[in-house]
Amino acid sequence: MTETSAETVLQTSDVPDWEPPMPPTDLRFDDGEPLETNRHRTAMNALIESLNHHWAGCNDFFAGGNMFIYYSSTQARHRDFRGPDFLAVLNIDGTYPRQGWVVWEENGRYPDVIVELMSSSTAHIDIGAKKDLYEQTFRTPDYFVFNPFDSNSLQGWHLQNNRYQELVPDERGWLWCETLELWLGTWAGTIQRETTVWLRFYDSNGNLVLLPGEAAQQQLKQEQQRTEQERLRAQQEQQRAEQERLRADRLAARLRELGEDPDTFSD
Repeated sequence: MTETSAETVLQTSDVPDWEPPMPPTDLRFDDGEPLETNRHRTAMNALIESLNHHWAGCNDFFAGGNMFIYYSSTQARHRDFRGPDFLAVLNIDGTYPRQGWVVWEENGRYPDVIVELMSSSTAHIDIGAKKDLYEQTFRTPDYFVFNPFDSNSLQGWHLQNNRYQELVPDERGWLWCETLELWLGTWAGTIQRETTVWLRFYDSNGNLVLLPGEAAQQQLKQEQQRTEQERLRAQQEQQRAEQERLRADRLAARLRELGEDPDTFSD
């Protein structure tokens, strides 16, 4: 038996599991399992679509959800699927579509932000095994959990000194996401014909990060307000012109009473 040198052992152990030469190629990107409820799906899409709209002019980020993350050949072989409900990765090429997030195809990059939309049956995993994975393996800087059926369930952690530190909510109950420089907080309203309390992004000034449809409605409302303001201004101008005409008519009548021809005073 050939002895293995300490140097060889060290070099072998230093090679990350996901690196070449033999990364898995038979990856699945759909396990056929639907999200918990339609509300969970709507909540996930609201986060993805609002962030995409907020950064519509940028191509250096990716936002997705309910997609597998492959981070090691062992995990891939064992079909140990990990699919966060929402994830965001910054400072990457976001211009091409991805079926999933394959770490060894993304230069070793893991998600920078993850949000799990909990249910009563998954909460213990989301704040247990998944939280440990995102902290210890992914090193994801910001992790949040929220149950769409419990408006008081928002929790979050920020990675500091390689450990998750729980975030303290502000007076509104919101949590600051340092990576995105956005707040995560609740919002009561209607999305996709369902009225409830949703998890939403807010900018640093506390303004709601709008969905594309909300932004279009806001723009339409602003245009309607401008049109109404222009109509009122035109109406006011017309009223002023009418008042000036009436004043001129009264002045002309008075001049005639005095025996003067008002036309002689005109230019």
